[in-house]
Amino acid sequence: MARWGITLPLTGVPVLDHAKLVAELPDLGYADAWSAETSGTDAFTPLALASQWSDRLRLGTAIAPVYTRGPATLAMTAAAMAEIAPGRFVLGIGSSSPAIVERWNGVEFREPFKRTRDTLRFLKAALGGEKVTEDYDTFSVRGFRLERVPAQAPPIMLAALRPSMLRLAGREADGAITNWLGAGDVPKVRAELGEGAELAARIFVCPTEDAAAARALGRMLISTYLTVPAYAAFHDWLGRGEALRPMHEAWAAGDRRGAGALVPDEVVDELVVHGSVAECRRKVAEYAANGVDTPVMALLPTGGDQLELVRTLAPNA
Repeated sequence: MARWGITLPLTGVPVLDHAKLVAELPDLGYADAWSAETSGTDAFTPLALASQWSDRLRLGTAIAPVYTRGPATLAMTAAAMAEIAPGRFVLGIGSSSPAIVERWNGVEFREPFKRTRDTLRFLKAALGGEKVTEDYDTFSVRGFRLERVPAQAPPIMLAALRPSMLRLAGREADGAITNWLGAGDVPKVRAELGEGAELAARIFVCPTEDAAAARALGRMLISTYLTVPAYAAFHDWLGRGEALRPMHEAWAAGDRRGAGALVPDEVVDELVVHGSVAECRRKVAEYAANGVDTPVMALLPTGGDQLELVRTLAPNA
């Protein structure tokens, strides 16, 4: 059985206004609440609050960037979350993107695969209570030991899009978190990860029967995200390179608005779940049927009540 999750906080809803919904989520059939970190809330504060609003949800970061906090700070934050939500916290980490790391945080975005691997190895040691003195390929740590070692070290999952990171996640982490893929792409991703590790996928859901509006929003998001080099390479690997080539060419030429208009309908329909609430629920279930253990809905704004839409989209609705 898949664990259905929801991404919090919801667009346009104040963080503290989620308390009642979070308390309801388990009875609605949701098993997880996951956070993201770009330019809105940080990844941890909403989960810390949610841990006090419900003691039945698993809570995960999808993801905390490995560059924007020092390794020791990331370990301390994860340990604190593991303490306040014992046995219910999953630390999702990843490289993030050059825009977030370099342009917004002033940190060099260099060797993302190695930085993620090194951070994973450090965190496994630190959260296990070891005193860490190590020269990793991308940073060094001297004599760090957590003062408050969690009674149960949290699982660590990696943001992974392509074979090398997926294989690392399957080999050394507790699973992979992926993003911006269609239900039909899942078997290819799962094959690289392997069968033993958890696969979580953020799924963008736009519950509206106004297909034109849903596709317009989808095109804007796709042209923003999939022009990031890692996502562009991901979709080349998945086989959408030619379909997305006009978008990439327009974006590279500086025509950002025109780039979105060049995303084909079929690509939007594969990557953004839209339609009636029942149709959206069915499409999310396809991801689980194809090999996603944890489908995590990211609810896109439709003008409707976001809190109520979470309720109507629920597995038990």
